[in-house]
Amino acid sequence: MALAVYAFLYVPLIIVVVYSFNDSQLNAEWVGFTLDWYRKLFHNDEMLRAAGNSLIIALVASAAATTLGTMAGFAMHRYKLKLLPLLVLTPIAIPEILVGVSLLIFFVMLNITLGLVSIALAHIAFCIGFVAIVVRSRLSGMDESLTEAARDCGATPWQAFRLVTLPLIMPGVVAGALMAFTLSIDDFVITFFTAGANASTLPLQIYSMIKIAVTPEVNAVSTLLMGLTLVLIIIASKLAPNAIRSS
Repeated sequence: MALAVYAFLYVPLIIVVVYSFNDSQLNAEWVGFTLDWYRKLFHNDEMLRAAGNSLIIALVASAAATTLGTMAGFAMHRYKLKLLPLLVLTPIAIPEILVGVSLLIFFVMLNITLGLVSIALAHIAFCIGFVAIVVRSRLSGMDESLTEAARDCGATPWQAFRLVTLPLIMPGVVAGALMAFTLSIDDFVITFFTAGANASTLPLQIYSMIKIAVTPEVNAVSTLLMGLTLVLIIIASKLAPNAIRSS
């Protein structure tokens, strides 16, 4: 049973990777090995522009969401306010299409031009809750006596947080940042509603391509995206070996 579940999850990914090297215009059958689709991909200006936009948005959104989400997670853990978890976690509990529509209406009301800025703001709002959950779970397993000992030794609240609490919860912060980056770079629904007419990201560009046909070029860019995700996981595991396991 377990093997069947894993096969259902990973066999489609393996097929995408394998057929990105298929020497055929279609994915109907295997013809031969080629790297031409990767060469065409790296000469596709529209795809490169969309990928660059996605990377910039993901970096900005993950940095901002990690900072705000860490503060929100710390506040939820420390102050036990009943309303705060509702405010922080609601964006991740409601359907993405509702989040996208509501943000679109909000940006129009504020006369904010839809584009990369609106996408980044939308991703920040969406990712904060995920980071807050990871950080709060990390704080729940932390020994509070260490912070109290720092305060007893004369440390200010900020010094106790910066020198004691933050290093202890850093695996959760790293895991939250990785999650926010991954959610941002592959988000489609919220991006679709907040992108406007002139902004394009990698998921939107892939969607526009598969409306015609799923060519090996789409498989190639999907393979590179999977590779980037794996590299990020490896880097995070090196920086904080217990990030995934502890959070």
